[in-house]
Amino acid sequence: MAKKGQKFKTYSFELKKQAVEMRLQGKTKKQVAELLGIEDVGRLKVWMKKYREEGEYGLLEHRGRRKEYVDQERYVRRLEMENDVLKKWLEILKREVYR
Repeated sequence: MAKKGQKFKTYSFELKKQAVEMRLQGKTKKQVAELLGIEDVGRLKVWMKKYREEGEYGLLEHRGRRKEYVDQERYVRRLEMENDVLKKWLEILKREVYR
């Protein structure tokens, strides 16, 4: 838990991307942290999860970003998926009604 007055270390997008690439090449978290000077080894786990879920976009800093500027391609894919789910749901309802 953060303590009053505690300073947090921030890392650049390039360093995060390099760390993820090194992990994907098979290096251990400890090796990557030592080579790149990352103090918290647990950060690598978080970056890997975000990278798997969102790609490089997940490694970007999102604080202070406006919703309109969020990755539109990902937003469109989500809307298409929601539409597909709704269409399937309507098909199921139609089958239930006509039985």
